[in-house]
Amino acid sequence: MSKTLKIDFVSDIVCPWCAIGLAGLNTALERIGPATPVDLTIHPFELNPDLPAAGQDQLEHITEKYNISADQARANREQIRARAARVGFTMNRGDASRVYNTFDGHRLLAWAQQKNAQMTLKQVLLNAYFTDGKNIADREVLADLAAQAGLDRAEASEVLASDRFAQEVRAEEALWVQRGISSVPAVVVNDRYLISGGQPPEVFEEQLRAILAGDERE
Repeated sequence: MSKTLKIDFVSDIVCPWCAIGLAGLNTALERIGPATPVDLTIHPFELNPDLPAAGQDQLEHITEKYNISADQARANREQIRARAARVGFTMNRGDASRVYNTFDGHRLLAWAQQKNAQMTLKQVLLNAYFTDGKNIADREVLADLAAQAGLDRAEASEVLASDRFAQEVRAEEALWVQRGISSVPAVVVNDRYLISGGQPPEVFEEQLRAILAGDERE
């Protein structure tokens, strides 16, 4: 298999299934192997664009948003925790964990793309939020995380203090909605194929191999 896989990964930083899906996708790509070049780009999607920077308690947020009971929310959280563990991702979320606005995080990811560090920063942000419980709406925290990803902290602070990449993020979000994306993660392959949801590695691998085989026959 020598054809390039162009993969657009549309996701949010506070989406647990996005963290699971990205881990599953990366494992699938490792199994497919380096003989197949991969062009993977992260794209923004906000699940809670109107959430204030201070955020909201997770249990309150989930029960209100999905109109479910606290017991249902806790059961769902445990299922997600187990699914995450199976792909090697640790989720330490509880009732009082906070859900935050992610717009600044998406702006920082847009900047990181120009530095060829987008995927590294994405992983750092996901780990900071889901595993370490950090406030990824706090600009000082975000600047620290940028530095952790190998980026220049001072430049990251300058980006966050400005409105840089705001228009780009809004435009990208609108574009993916126009293309029919209403839930994430959404994995668009070679501009033609959609793989939805936080799939396990086996599903990603099967579908990617089928896409490669189909494209080679054309």
